[in-house]
Amino acid sequence: MKNTLHTPEQDREAALAYHSDNRAGKIEVLPTKATKTQRDLSLAYSPGVAVPCLEIAENIHDVYKYTAKGNLVAVISNGTAVLGLGNIGPEASKPVMEGKALLFKICADVDAFDLELDTTNVDEFVRTVKILAPTFGGINLEDIKAPECFEIEHRLKAELGIPVMHDDQHGTAIISAAALLNACELQQKHLYEIKLVVNGAGAAAIACCRLYRALGVQKENIVMLDRKGVIRADREGLDTTKAEFATSRDIHTLEDALPGADVFVGLSSANILTAPMLLSMAERPIVFAMANPDPEIGYELAVATRKDVIMATGRSDFPNQVNNVLGFPYIFRGALDVQATAINEAMKMAAVKAIAALAKEPVPADVKEAYHEPHLHYGSTYIIPKPTDKRLLTTVSLQVAMAAVESGVARKKITDWAAYEQELAARGKRLAGQL
Repeated sequence: MKNTLHTPEQDREAALAYHSDNRAGKIEVLPTKATKTQRDLSLAYSPGVAVPCLEIAENIHDVYKYTAKGNLVAVISNGTAVLGLGNIGPEASKPVMEGKALLFKICADVDAFDLELDTTNVDEFVRTVKILAPTFGGINLEDIKAPECFEIEHRLKAELGIPVMHDDQHGTAIISAAALLNACELQQKHLYEIKLVVNGAGAAAIACCRLYRALGVQKENIVMLDRKGVIRADREGLDTTKAEFATSRDIHTLEDALPGADVFVGLSSANILTAPMLLSMAERPIVFAMANPDPEIGYELAVATRKDVIMATGRSDFPNQVNNVLGFPYIFRGALDVQATAINEAMKMAAVKAIAALAKEPVPADVKEAYHEPHLHYGSTYIIPKPTDKRLLTTVSLQVAMAAVESGVARKKITDWAAYEQELAARGKRLAGQL
């Protein structure tokens, strides 16, 4: 399944050409109203623009009625934890942030501006976002290193009345949780019984474990490791975030932690899970090796070592790709459509269950064709939907919007959910060029 048609140097040159040819970058701004005549321009700007300005001055929530705020998300980073590249700075992070904005648009018709902030100071970052917030209907935080990302998100969620989500944390958690639900079902394991080992203790790992616990995984059955080894309760200088998942068991290394474990979740570095370690795990193991570009154990090695394994990675060239694009465009779509004041735990859980349920539905022909897999169906090599599945827009966004209304964070109440689902379907057809 692995693509070997191009050399690394050819791929490098293709990536540079893709980003630089024609217009540099990947996004642009286009008008949505007629601008051909003097009358058009007088309505678009002076003097006609004064009328909606005065309406909004009278009722601030009319900004959603007369401007693009309700369909506009800010993708904000300081470039301190970019993909697998680390702290490369705000300018170097911009191609990633533009890519995120592009995915918002092509997947869910959400407009997005990328904002790269030249600061590593938490107070300065938070104040800058707060000052900019009136422009946007939602804030997508991206590629900010731990532990600062936790405080930044916490403060912005508390101080802003619009959805805020750090996708590196919650996107990974939501998609991997959906995969875990289905993998446990297929492997005939109960969430409240599984023993789970997590290699990595950054933002994504912490968010994943918190969401897994909300699904039913027991805290005492989770072992987390960082670069120093198993996070133990007796470690000196342990910060409060890691202390949440500290263990009192007399284990120190990954090799110590894995015997009898049902699940391995990797959010760390390449090739740290060996074949003997995998062999020491329980029957019918589940391995999510999500380090990119090279997973904690190679896909081919894992499935050759254990015929009973369900294996997922972060790569698109292997089955079961844990890809955040399955979540964030559609979560924000649903949140924006009901003018939600937050993305809360109920909305995240709704997304988890919607994604997991969609994998059990018959796979559309166009998805099978895109992946050259004519017999693709729910099973060990298909535990979550593929990123090209257009049904994600209607299923995930609908459930997230419903959860927002039911949990009381929606300013706009939808009563005709069938009509809203049809609206989402029509939006998807427009994105596909079918309308």
